[in-house]
Amino acid sequence: MILFGHPLDLGPLWLTLQVASIATAILLVPGLAIAWWLAHWRSPLRAVAEAVVALPLVLPPVVLGFYLLVFLNPQGWVTQTLHSLGYEGQLTFNKTGLIIGSVVYSLPFMVQPLLRAFESLPRNLLDAAATLRAGWWDRFFHVVLPLSRGGLIVALTLTFAHTVGEFGVVLMLGGNIPGKTRVVSIDIYNHVEAMEYAQAHMLSGLMLVFAVIVLTIVYGLYRRGGDEHA
Repeated sequence: MILFGHPLDLGPLWLTLQVASIATAILLVPGLAIAWWLAHWRSPLRAVAEAVVALPLVLPPVVLGFYLLVFLNPQGWVTQTLHSLGYEGQLTFNKTGLIIGSVVYSLPFMVQPLLRAFESLPRNLLDAAATLRAGWWDRFFHVVLPLSRGGLIVALTLTFAHTVGEFGVVLMLGGNIPGKTRVVSIDIYNHVEAMEYAQAHMLSGLMLVFAVIVLTIVYGLYRRGGDEHA
């Protein structure tokens, strides 16, 4: 593709969007479960659990990627167990590795907005639904989720956007293989390293516009949610 007179490889863009979409979809159900559990768990150990979930926020991405690489290496027990169950592929330096790294690294971006949304739910509405003999699943899908839709949209948006911008973790687990594991962030780095600043500017500009759009959506939802609860 030619953009502003310069060639632009759409492969990394397409791969990045694929990985971000898959990782976000994978995180949705466990993110809901973990957030609901943390919101209702009354224990001194809750702080420890929240710290573990939030660890990717403070741990250097390269460190997290390194330990995932060690954990998922072809000779490790995880890969060997999957091989014994019939899975013949490997978990690193391919698209699978990119997705695994993205899921682990983006977990707190899915859980934390949902946790805040669940904690702010009016308890009396859930109690009223229970007195009307609504089952747990009925209360969750017809009361909890509708009231938490702002937090849910923020969680999905932040998770997708954060995955799009990852660098360290995906580089450690996927490498820099053209046409196979090279995502946008790595492609920008390669262009800068090769002093191809025009291509780096184009990709960076696209990422900048994407980031502004995402943040506008997130802050708009937070403001709307604050107005509704005022």
